[in-house]
Amino acid sequence: MTSEKFKTGWIGLGKMGNPMSKQILKAGFPLRVYNRSSNKIKALETEGATSAKTIKELVEKTDVIFIMISNDEAVTEIFNQENGIFTAEVKDKIFINASTISPDLSIQLSEELKKKNSYYLDAPVSGSVKQAEEATLVSIVGGEKEIFEKVESLLEAYSKKAILVGKNGVGNSAKLAVNTYLGILTQGLAEIIQFSRTKNVETEDLMEILNNSALGSTFGKIKGEAAIKENYNAAFTLEHLTKDLRLAQNSGFNHPVGNATYKSFSSAEKELGAEDVIAIIKKLGA
Repeated sequence: MTSEKFKTGWIGLGKMGNPMSKQILKAGFPLRVYNRSSNKIKALETEGATSAKTIKELVEKTDVIFIMISNDEAVTEIFNQENGIFTAEVKDKIFINASTISPDLSIQLSEELKKKNSYYLDAPVSGSVKQAEEATLVSIVGGEKEIFEKVESLLEAYSKKAILVGKNGVGNSAKLAVNTYLGILTQGLAEIIQFSRTKNVETEDLMEILNNSALGSTFGKIKGEAAIKENYNAAFTLEHLTKDLRLAQNSGFNHPVGNATYKSFSSAEKELGAEDVIAIIKKLGA
């Protein structure tokens, strides 16, 4: 079966799943979608997608199934619930899980699906909503090379690069490393902005210095501008980053800067969880 003939399915139409699934449609692949709230499905139907009433129906009518939902618990539920994935005939199906979940869960799911003669790739992405809308995400993939190569063109529908990093679970481990780094960068940027303000350095001036130096980055520019404007509308929520930092901790991360970053974000999660990650600056008195 070539990728051009794949019938694709998509489970989860949240902030990331919605724009990512649209890229699959734009690339010309037939798409069937499932989401718990039907209003999100209706918008995609106007763009050419078809809907499934149950996850089981979606799986049985497609060849490649994408999953993009929030956490381990939600992923476990869609596999095990009534009319879930494990109630469907899954032989020869390929499951691409773009969710950021624990490596152990990915390994477990891959092993269970292998027993049913189907295939699993963990393929979390680096990037947020803007990159999903522009099809410039980076897909970080764990799984069999042969399966990766079969679906690479699908991954490239929403990614500027799809990178196979190892076996099942390794994609998730790499993503947790990336998001730990993101947390460290966010915490560091918030701290230097707050320190500079106490020393009468305008944040606009600080960011101009950083953006024109070797330390400049797209991420720093975006989050620095958000801090200047006090715009905390979420591109990536603080609670989701905290969840990823927690997953890294549970997977064995134990280093001083990352540990301190996790502690900082954990303390802010209840109050600021729905806001963007740069809202951590509020916990510093900014």
